[in-house]
Amino acid sequence: MKGKTSGISRTDRLNSEFKKEIYEIIARRLNDPAITEMVSVMKVDVSRDLSTAKVFVSVFSKDTEKRDRTFNAIKANAKRIRFELGGAMRIRTVPELTFILDDSMEYSDKMNKIFAEIEKGEKK
Repeated sequence: MKGKTSGISRTDRLNSEFKKEIYEIIARRLNDPAITEMVSVMKVDVSRDLSTAKVFVSVFSKDTEKRDRTFNAIKANAKRIRFELGGAMRIRTVPELTFILDDSMEYSDKMNKIFAEIEKGEKK
């Protein structure tokens, strides 16, 4: 088992752990009434010195107003999420969190619908 983890850098391990913990904090511990939509933490990118971390979040909603409200509530809770993360991870340095809306899933869904329409038109 030791051989498998030796190829993974400390930063990669932290990215993975932060991703899991941040999702748990948002989904189970925040209890912010403005967070009404389903959220997924897509990726976390921690700097080498652990001073900052970019957190890519996808919010699943057909209503852009609800999506934006949910994302803005997550951003507004960044300090609380960071505090909770420090307790969960038990590390000396908890990075400053910057939340970034990741709409790649939405874009992918939109493209798939376009391709399906094109394919449907070609079959006629």
